[in-house]
Amino acid sequence: MRVLKFGGSSVASATAVSRVLDIVGKALGEDRVILVSSAISGCTDALIALGECYDGDAASSLEARHHGIIKRLFTGEERAAADAEIKALFDEMAAAPSAERVTFGELFSTRIIARKAATEGIDVAWLDSRKLVVKGDDAETFARIKKAVESSGARLFVAPGFIASDADGKVCTLGRGGSDYSAALYAAAVGAPRLEIWTDVPGIMTANPKDVPSARTISEMSYQAALEMAEHGAKVLYAPTVAPTMKAGIPIRILNTFDPTGLFTVISASHSTNRGGWIGLASRKVGDKAEICLVGDGERSGLERISSTLTRSGIAFGPLTKENGNIIFSVAPALEKEALKALHREFFEGRRLSSIDVFIAGTGAVGMALTEMIGDTAPTVRERTGKALRILGIGNTTCSLFDAAGLNPSTVWESLPSAQSEEPFVEKVLRVAPEGAIFVDCTDSEDIYLRYSDLMAKGLSIVSSNRRSLAIPYHEYSAMIATARSAGVFLRYETTVGAALPVLESVARGTNTCDEVLSIEAVVSCTLNQILGEYSEGKASFASLLRRAQDAGLTEADPRLDLEGKDALRKLLILAREAGKVQSLVPPSLHKCGLEAFYAGMEEAEPSLREELMPRGDQRPRYVAVLEKDPSIPLGYSASIGIRFVGPEHPAWQLSGTENAVIVRSAFHPYPLVISGAGEGARLAASSILNDILR
Repeated sequence: MRVLKFGGSSVASATAVSRVLDIVGKALGEDRVILVSSAISGCTDALIALGECYDGDAASSLEARHHGIIKRLFTGEERAAADAEIKALFDEMAAAPSAERVTFGELFSTRIIARKAATEGIDVAWLDSRKLVVKGDDAETFARIKKAVESSGARLFVAPGFIASDADGKVCTLGRGGSDYSAALYAAAVGAPRLEIWTDVPGIMTANPKDVPSARTISEMSYQAALEMAEHGAKVLYAPTVAPTMKAGIPIRILNTFDPTGLFTVISASHSTNRGGWIGLASRKVGDKAEICLVGDGERSGLERISSTLTRSGIAFGPLTKENGNIIFSVAPALEKEALKALHREFFEGRRLSSIDVFIAGTGAVGMALTEMIGDTAPTVRERTGKALRILGIGNTTCSLFDAAGLNPSTVWESLPSAQSEEPFVEKVLRVAPEGAIFVDCTDSEDIYLRYSDLMAKGLSIVSSNRRSLAIPYHEYSAMIATARSAGVFLRYETTVGAALPVLESVARGTNTCDEVLSIEAVVSCTLNQILGEYSEGKASFASLLRRAQDAGLTEADPRLDLEGKDALRKLLILAREAGKVQSLVPPSLHKCGLEAFYAGMEEAEPSLREELMPRGDQRPRYVAVLEKDPSIPLGYSASIGIRFVGPEHPAWQLSGTENAVIVRSAFHPYPLVISGAGEGARLAASSILNDILR
């Protein structure tokens, strides 16, 4: 008899449930199986809130999540029956005593799983842990479980974790994380050869990967080491789980549901083979301090190494004490992560290679180019910077891929189209991303920026090439900046103005040294640069050149957005946070008509356009966004966007094709700073994004 336990993230969606049943199906090929499951992720917290104060809307939302899973798993009469069963359970939950509402989450999830297994032709029986698990009485629990299993001929048993009854038969729980303990009791009761605990991480790691991105999987460890890690704050394993399995001599495997053939941890009576006897780092809050524990053999050199490492890093720490072979000390909570990273480098990293976890939103040309570039440049980046980039997730509004061990950049685009997502990409990132990861916005969404603060508050930094997310009202922009500062993360968006050109960085360096910007001239409309350059030759009408640029993908879907200066306006707004007069090249009568009518109207307007836009002697037309110091107006700067004719002495005179240029004049320097170069291309944008990620 095999016992497999699955956590909340492992059953959080229909896709996840199907993945669980795939894993269980392989196990059934070897023996009968007991499947113990947690509630779907977030359900227990919601039920705790409903127990404190019942909220009908919150309950309906939670119920809708379960019905959504059912909708994807079942059809026809089977779906109707599953919906009816879940609705009845939610009605029962609403009528239950407030203290018992929290016990329903595992009932919801396991009923769905059991039904789905039955529809796939598996002989399945659902076990009621409320009647089988007696809290505090292992002997009675074992007897009840053994009798229930032996009296059934089922191949698969599905049992809710976390819930039990007390000696008086009253429903209760085994505590947060108690589903692991439930599974250990089932395994001990039936004498399972091993207990498998399936989570969303590749086993127990040398540190919490949310705190230390370079943490690695511990391949094997003793029961005692696992208990020490759990008791001192490691959250992958619930500490009471160890006792029943250790007493029965049952090994525990901690595996990753999302990478079944990947790395995992084996916990058994054998000693760990970790070099030097050190197992890992765990931490927890104790009073007003953060207590850190280095789990291992407590050798004297460990004391000295910890002391010297923390001293070199400038981290103040409390007395070092030895306890059960471990070394324990405390630091201020604000220094906890810094201390963990420093000690992990010292004790568990053979080379000082830091890992950077990345989530990419947007699967267009820039997102694709960035993914390919991360894969292509990995060896060079590793060698030159000591950093290893891991893409943990990539997606758009309809599909997404996630892998806690890192996606393969060379194969992700083959798999992505079929990876339909039930959960919005940002929501999944918020749920699974380790703290310290980077969220890269390669979309052109006008509202994704509304989630930036949520992401940063969770400890994720943001790199954006989406100028729509930065050209927003100032109070929203300043709130994002404040959130980034308070969360200790960064918000970088160099690509939003000049593609691969270091425009914002250059301007920021000057202002950070108290230099005063007198003016900024930005020729940053690739579309109009291209058209004006060709138009000057007089070989084609403005409208025909515009249509050609649209066909080549240089314009917005509606090219009027380029001619009206909105693209340049966004860039100027990001530079200045203030914009004034904007010159539109679209006649007023053509603003709201269809595109074909617009092009016809532009052909009719050709004579006036030619008079307005053709070169004047050695003066060439450039569409320029200008910011100039003007103490007479609010905020001290005036701004305008429109056609300017420039002579050979002007840095923008020689621009051709889709080149961009930004000219910055400041008080400290007699000559302007000129930043110019190619301003269009997915790989150029990707290179700038990669620079923002690495710097």
